[in-house]
This record gives sequence, structure tokens and C-alpha cells, in this order.
Amino acid sequence: MSQTTADVDAATVEVIRNYLTSAATEMQRTLVRTAYNAIVYEILDFGISMYDKDLNLIADSPGLALFLGANDYGLEKGVEHVGEENLDPGDVVLLNYPYWSGTHTLDVLVFAPVFDDDEELIGYTTCRAHWLDLGAKDSGYVLDSTDVHQEGLIFPGTKVYKQGEPDEEILDLIRYNSRLPDKVIGDLNAQFAAINTGNARLRELHEKYGTETVETAIDEILDHGERTATEAVRELPDGTWSAVDYADGTPASDRDSDDLIRLEVEVTIDGDEFTVDFSGSDDEVNEPLNIPIGMTETITKLCFKSITTPEEDSNEGQYEPLNVVAPEGNIFHATYPAPTFTIWTAIIGIDVIYKALAKAIPDQIPASSGGDLLSIMVYGENPETGQQFVEANNEGVGWGATPDHDGANALMHISETMVQNVPIEVYENKAPLEIDRLKLRQDSGGAGKYRGGLGIQRNYTFTHPVGALSIIQKTKTDNWGLEGGKSGARNAVVLHPGTEKEEWTGMMRETFAAGEGLSNRSGGGAGRGDPFERDPEKVREDVLDEYVSRKAAREEYGVVLTDDGEIDEAATESLRS
Repeated sequence: MSQTTADVDAATVEVIRNYLTSAATEMQRTLVRTAYNAIVYEILDFGISMYDKDLNLIADSPGLALFLGANDYGLEKGVEHVGEENLDPGDVVLLNYPYWSGTHTLDVLVFAPVFDDDEELIGYTTCRAHWLDLGAKDSGYVLDSTDVHQEGLIFPGTKVYKQGEPDEEILDLIRYNSRLPDKVIGDLNAQFAAINTGNARLRELHEKYGTETVETAIDEILDHGERTATEAVRELPDGTWSAVDYADGTPASDRDSDDLIRLEVEVTIDGDEFTVDFSGSDDEVNEPLNIPIGMTETITKLCFKSITTPEEDSNEGQYEPLNVVAPEGNIFHATYPAPTFTIWTAIIGIDVIYKALAKAIPDQIPASSGGDLLSIMVYGENPETGQQFVEANNEGVGWGATPDHDGANALMHISETMVQNVPIEVYENKAPLEIDRLKLRQDSGGAGKYRGGLGIQRNYTFTHPVGALSIIQKTKTDNWGLEGGKSGARNAVVLHPGTEKEEWTGMMRETFAAGEGLSNRSGGGAGRGDPFERDPEKVREDVLDEYVSRKAAREEYGVVLTDDGEIDEAATESLRS
């Protein structure tokens, strides 16, 4: 990848690499401090990336891992649409056209070119964040769109700042197409602030060291990334492995309820080439579960990086050995005007890639996680202010067991990386609801010699009339264990729990009266190894911690406990034999 020939010592290269990473982190902190929307400043639903003038990734700062590769693709398509020759100092471009931006319309990518004092292009900075509303057919999330034009206002790469001056006509277009204009414009301004921070740091870097030195250092960084990833791929076994899993589909679709969406992945490792092929997956569907190719590249990059350069900061060079195949019209390569709003299919896709890799490198891959993000979104009119609101929270899931230890309890899915849930005090302040219970979900971890991690249960009671929806896909099929380990509990949303109206469901949109509620229950990770080989003392500890019930200890693990919580050695030996 080297393009320059300046002589730069290794220490300077490392200083510049860390400077770039620090600049991306500073962009993140600026965004979090200035955002109006709790989905951004609490959940951290954003992705920040920096690029050189040739559109090579040189630093990033998640946020949400699902945005970072999509930023790579989105920037390339955005610059192609606008034209590099049409970009001036002070320009800021807005892009949310899903097939170019890499995700749905509310995950808005803002990017800016960076110029030095001589007005020579030296790079780009990007900031993507989830907006609360941009005029889609429904408030919150769209669960039943059949066309992208039902999913909100679209910007294909539109200058919202021109040479440092805001385009008030574009800003008005945003304001008057949003149910929540103040928060949307506030978040847009926060993205501008983050972009400006990154631009300033990149200019300072070039001014301090000189453009030739910086560009040479970047070439070294990219070359090192490529060499490291390539060596890691060469150490993997050659071959082809495939895996299949399924998405539920949406409740409004015209498919039979048992007609699931097939997600198939084929992974081929051949020397220093690593190819992930989605061709065997279903074609596009008439519901908002289709995935833009930028998102497909993202989930593939995430899995690839986790087994090749997991300890290193990201850069473009690390992905040189990777090839992604998804034909147009496939559910993993959405084409206009296919709806794309509910991108949870991509999250399941991550586990399908790992499922295939588990056949190739079982010692490096854990059993399946608890599924997807399991998000509850609440919307309506705030009873105190009379203004519209949209608030959301994602739940942690159980992670799968590894070859030598239990899976973690109630962690965010790997697709979310640095993402957090919303503190109860904040959530109850932002929306008319009360959280009555938040606990680990007993018996949700898949049984095995090493147990899967537990999911969680969170109970909501609404104090005023609201609308609520759940975004979830993995409720109709089990996840996968390894080496005889059992699957974990499935995700579920329970409407009106404990009443005659109780209903277990998955993706839904409902209205709730004051006093009504729901229970959000996330899936558990799968187990690994024969459950009867689990150390009985570990089973006893799980029962005492209420991770595992006495019934499950007996039936799943063959461990019998006495009334005072000790292991009944004779009964256990008899059961296990």
C-alpha cells in the first residue's frame, strides 16, 4: 500500500498512530457531551471514523461496531456522489440513502473533507449517529415498511454546510420533516462539533509533522495492518465451511408464521485470502429486514477482525485479505426500493459467520450468543411537557461458553461493542414508565460442561398512555451450542404479564394504557460440552446463585442437591450413570 518514500522512524510512526486514535476518541467525547438524544449520549449509538485523502480508514471510535464498516462504504459512495472536485473547505455532507450509507435512514452519516492551510485535501472525518425521527411513516421504528420511501426523508449526499456556512433551507427541510425537530437538529449540531474536532486535530497533525511525514507514517500503519492480518489468515486452516440460521420475519409480513428467513454463510480460507459468501441466503423480502451491502461488509469485517487483529486499533490495511460476496437482490445486498429499516437480520448474520468459523477453528470461537439486541422503544406525548418523545433501551444477552469457561451474563451483543443500556433513573425521567424488575433470567444459559451466560428480565409499567414496540428477530429458533452443549433460552417479549391478557411474542407494536406493561426477556448464551461433565460443585454454586434452578440441575446436569443445598453424591452418581 506504500505510496510515499520519506524516511520516518518507527517511533514517529507510533506517535502519529496514537495521535490519530486519540483524535477519534476526542471526537467521540465531543459528540457524547453535546448530543440531545439519550440514544446517543447514554446508549452510545454512533460510529466515528477518520480517513486519509484516499479514503483509507486510519482511526475509529465506536460506539456501535455495526456503523464502522458502513462508514467506510458510505464515505466512498458519498464522495463519489458529490465529487471530490466539488468539495471545499468548510463543507459538511449529509448521507442516509440506505443503499449507499450502509444502514437505515435514521442512522445518519455526516462527513467532511479536511484541507490544510494551502487548501490541499488531506483526509476526511465522519460521524454517524442514530436520529430519533426523520418523517418515517411511524414514530420510533418502522416494522412493516414495504418500500424505502416509507422510511423517512432521504439525503443521497447533500451539503448541509457549504464553505463553513449552514444551508438554512436544508436545515428547515429536516426540521419540518421530523416529529422531534429540536432533538434532531441538536444531534446534527453535535455531529458537526465532533467533525470539527477531528478536522482540527488532523490539520494540527499535518502542521506539526508535515504532510509528507504524516502520509508516510499512515502508509506504514496501513502496511503493518495488512501484514499482520495476512499472517493471521495464513495461520488459519484452509477449507470451506458453511452455516445456516434463520430470522423470524416481521409480524406484518404476508409469509406464513413458520416460513422463516434463511441466512446462509459460506466461509472459504485459501492461503492469505478470506472470503465470506452470502449467496445461499434468501432473496430480498417485502419487509424491512433487507441489509444494505455496506452493513454486510461491516458484520463481516467485525468477525474477521475478531480472529485476526483483535488487539489492534482498526485501519484499512487489516481488511486487505477479506472478500465479501453478496449478489444484488440477496437479503444481504438490498437494492432500491427494498425496505431496510429493521436491520436486525445483520445481527443474526454475525452469529451465522461465527457458526461457520466454529467448524474451522473451534478453539477460537465461543458457542452462540443469546441472539440479538432485544430493544424496547417507547414513544408518545410526554405528559409533563406535552411534547412528542421517543426513548429506547437495548438489553444485554447471555454470551456463549468458550472452550474453557462459562459465557458472560447479560452483556451487550458483540455487534454493539461499546454500547451501554440506559440507567433506570434516566429512562424513568425521559419516558412515563417505571422499571419494576431488572434481574438475571434463571435457567436461560444453555447447559454444558461450560454453561452459557444468562439473559435478563426487565419489567415495564407505563404510568401514562404510550406506544411501545419491540425490535427482535431471534424468537422462533434456538441458538447453537458446541460439542454437546445445549442452546440457551430464546428471546421473548411478554405483553401484560401476570394478567389474563398475557401474551408471549417477538417483534410487536402496541399501545398501552396507564398501569399496563410488558416484560422484556433476553436470550441466554449456548453451552459447550456435555452438561453431565460439568463439575457438580459448579452446578451447586449456580443453584445457590439462582442462575440454575434445582429442577434444571437435576434434569440438565444430573446433579441432585439436598434440602440444605449440599450435593447428594449417591443420587448424583446414579443419575449421571
